Amino acid sequence: MFVLALNSVRHRPGRFVATLLSAFLGAAIVMTFNSLHDTAGARGVDEVSAESMTTAATVVGGYGSLLAFFAVASTLTVNVRGRAEEIRLLRSTGATPAQITWMVVGEAVVVGPVGALLAIAPSMLAGRLLLEMFQDSGQVARDVAYAFGPVALGSGLVVTLSASVGAAFLAVRRATRAASGAGRSGGRARRFAGYGALAAGAASVLSTLALDATDPMAMAPAAYGSILLAAGFAVFSPVLLRAVLGRLARPVEAVAGGSGHLAVHTMRRRAAELSGVLMPLILFTGMATATLYMQAVENDVIRAAGLTRSVDDKNLETLNLVVVGVIVVFSCVMLINSLYAATSFRRREFGQQRLAGATPGQVLGTVGCEGLLLTATGVFFGTVAGLAGILPFTYARTDGIRPGQGFGIWLGIVAVAAAATLVTSLWTARLTLRTPAVDAVAA
Repeated sequence: MFVLALNSVRHRPGRFVATLLSAFLGAAIVMTFNSLHDTAGARGVDEVSAESMTTAATVVGGYGSLLAFFAVASTLTVNVRGRAEEIRLLRSTGATPAQITWMVVGEAVVVGPVGALLAIAPSMLAGRLLLEMFQDSGQVARDVAYAFGPVALGSGLVVTLSASVGAAFLAVRRATRAASGAGRSGGRARRFAGYGALAAGAASVLSTLALDATDPMAMAPAAYGSILLAAGFAVFSPVLLRAVLGRLARPVEAVAGGSGHLAVHTMRRRAAELSGVLMPLILFTGMATATLYMQAVENDVIRAAGLTRSVDDKNLETLNLVVVGVIVVFSCVMLINSLYAATSFRRREFGQQRLAGATPGQVLGTVGCEGLLLTATGVFFGTVAGLAGILPFTYARTDGIRPGQGFGIWLGIVAVAAAATLVTSLWTARLTLRTPAVDAVAA
């Protein structure tokens, strides 16, 4: 089966581009920040500089590891679902679920490390720039030399390979069970994980009210609470999407006509598949909204009190901004990869619609309506998760409930989410429509 996997990657490399890109970016983030561990552990580094770098590497490296798994998992899941006919054919010719699983896992074992190896040089460059940023802000001494060593390289390879193999097992298990008509035994575990994330997120957010408002770590429980709530919403994204469609179906159909009706019908049918797209949307909106607004509130409080920001304050702000930057880049890549893969695999569907009388413009209109509905759903629940952390933190720090930054930050976040969703889906659909309808249906 490993030979079959190797041949599959060699002869059809196009289907693995999204997975390779996810592995590449995941390894790049992990290695960039874990190289700070190598730098902090070098001889002659003072204690303050080492602590600043170690804290950044631990916090953001942890986020990077989780995001790497989510990114590879989402793209592999969409990839495997798009190969449903191939998996059914293999099953009908006698292949066992275990053999199919090992074939897909073998593909992941080939693609994942390649992405990690390609990320080494960019990670070294990004690590140097990150060190310079810490030095410019005064958090790290100027005489500290950059080092890229075994911690960075080992963590990048281990995290990427583990994420690829783990995600492959999960994705192909669902696909083979669906191909054989088996029920979804993992649904109960998924619901349990979702409820657990929502409960832990709510508890973390509420604990903010019990902390000392002057505690420099008062932001942590509110931020983590928002992240957990966003993760919980992401788990239940198929259910949430169906609920939103139930509310918006008539308005969308009234405004967009036939394209809107087809978009709503298609999304109801593909709600489970679209969870791979909603997950990064909800996580991006929730985490970015919570972190940016809470950091803005903290900066306003420090300025209003006429205080000089300490090294800890600078470290916290740098971490928050870097975390948001990582989230923005990675979530957008997850979103783009998932949308690209999901739309590319709809070539046959688009061909059938065109043979039934739909024009390319109508097909693109349907895809655009789907993108708008996905954006609205992801932004709404991500915003709810973000507000759940922002409001108690603002109350704890200012005795008010509403932050004074207005809607500017939120509108910027929404613009990024909408642009990534619409541009990717429409561009990919346009490329797919270049194939003649008859050829697309016959493929």
